Amino acid sequence: MIELEVNGTRHAVDVEPQMPLLWVLRDELRLLGTKFGCGAGLCGACTVHVEGRATRSCSVPVSAVAGKAVTTIEGLPSRAALHPVQQAWLDLQVPQCGYCQPGMIMAVASLLAEKPHPTDDEIDAAITNICRCSTYARVRPAIHAAAKLLIAKA
Repeated sequence: MIELEVNGTRHAVDVEPQMPLLWVLRDELRLLGTKFGCGAGLCGACTVHVEGRATRSCSVPVSAVAGKAVTTIEGLPSRAALHPVQQAWLDLQVPQCGYCQPGMIMAVASLLAEKPHPTDDEIDAAITNICRCSTYARVRPAIHAAAKLLIAKA
């Protein structure tokens, strides 16, 4: 049994220690917001937070996160409202098909927690998620809008 905390809830899962965290989240815990993309940690569709840091869950064995706090897209919003990144994504109509967006939102939320006022260069360096629909032109303005929402919320 491997114990982990996902979205504030403790879970014990009976899986192989090398099973990727992505499959534990999707298949064992039925948290389907985290998506499978490439399986090699390249595209970012599977991004979650581990101890607050953006992590590509397809390439992390579940044993590596035992006892650590994991947050998925389902755990990002508070009970009262959407997370500011999610709100900015809606306000600026970022997603097209939306498949990659949970991972991208998680990556952006992690970036803004670390750098509340990111420059365009910092955004380019940190947000390496791939979007097949190419909504990139709306992503950067949404990140800056989310940063303003976070500042207003503080």
